[in-house]
Amino acid sequence: MTDLLSGPSPHLTPEHEEFRASVRTFFRKEVVPYAAEWERRRAMPRSAWHAFAAEGLLGLNHPTSVGGAGLDFFHSVVFLEELGRTGFGGVRFAVALHAYMGTSYLATNGSPELRQRYLRPAVAGDLIAALAITEPQAGSDLGRLEATAVEDGDHLVVDAEKRFIVNGAFADFFVTAVRTGQRPLNQGSLTLLIVDRATEGVHVLPNDSIAWRASGMADISMRGVRVPKENVIGRRNSGFVQIMRNMQLERLAAGISAVGDAANCLDSTWKYLKNRGMFASTLSAKQAVRHKMADLLTEVEAARQLAHHAAWSYARDPLSITACSMAKLKATEVARTVAEECRHLHGSEGFREGAPIVQTVHDAQAATVAAGASEVMRDIVVQSGYEELP
Repeated sequence: MTDLLSGPSPHLTPEHEEFRASVRTFFRKEVVPYAAEWERRRAMPRSAWHAFAAEGLLGLNHPTSVGGAGLDFFHSVVFLEELGRTGFGGVRFAVALHAYMGTSYLATNGSPELRQRYLRPAVAGDLIAALAITEPQAGSDLGRLEATAVEDGDHLVVDAEKRFIVNGAFADFFVTAVRTGQRPLNQGSLTLLIVDRATEGVHVLPNDSIAWRASGMADISMRGVRVPKENVIGRRNSGFVQIMRNMQLERLAAGISAVGDAANCLDSTWKYLKNRGMFASTLSAKQAVRHKMADLLTEVEAARQLAHHAAWSYARDPLSITACSMAKLKATEVARTVAEECRHLHGSEGFREGAPIVQTVHDAQAATVAAGASEVMRDIVVQSGYEELP
């Protein structure tokens, strides 16, 4: 099998490939031997976060003023591909959420004080971030959010019920979307603020999701939580615009890491096929199997090239909505298809509880929903694509 992730790309330089080699070495030594246990325990230990931070991997896209590396975006592309390539969906989403989703709001709109209090420790692995937007009745449709924050002196009093929060079980702070305007909810009614886990009134309830186990998925209840006004990210009532801007990075990160996940699934499946005897040869020698793998390889490479183009577009314009939506749609759907087809190629082993390929399928299916379901991505592509594309 060819190494899909080291294949030619017009956007990658020898420096990027040297970085890839160092990242692979880190994952091989510090992550892969332990990740199955993290997935079983539904949490990543603090020692793991500090190991990522010691390698500078939690701040590749963040400025040096907060301890980040300030590298060009294709270093992040390489990292996210390799993160997906580990094959552990919970680890992949926990780290990607922390480094490219939760903390991105602080990097782009946080005050200098908030950046020093939260972003710098997050880059150092001392604080873990979670993004609390989804609610029982609201996901991609921000207009249905019901969380509120009411002014009371120097504080905002938050009441919210948040669901399916990645890193929720062990996060130190939640970047939380709340309604600060009047109904009907509109673009000027949302505010983002930081809620500390230790604040009175914050209750964390484990979520028994079958996907992304190491990410500590949880439901978060906030009742009468008093948040200092200085914890507001950016201007009050600017949350909708912030989410729309940062959502492109979230979708891009989800798509790029899905490419790595699909490549890993193909690699592990090919090894299985080469060792599985069938009628005086192996499954890997059967034409039908080889053709299936060829089709899947082609789909993953197509998704990778589209994701690289989207990354190139994003680096020039963070509002590359169509390109990022296309990349997220294509990559996560391809990863889902790859996982499901590879499970079929595993035969009865693909239905054994605890088999790695079974968890891969769950994680890949869930990725088609994160940061906007595939159906939402299709609507976005249709609505904006013709205006955005040349």
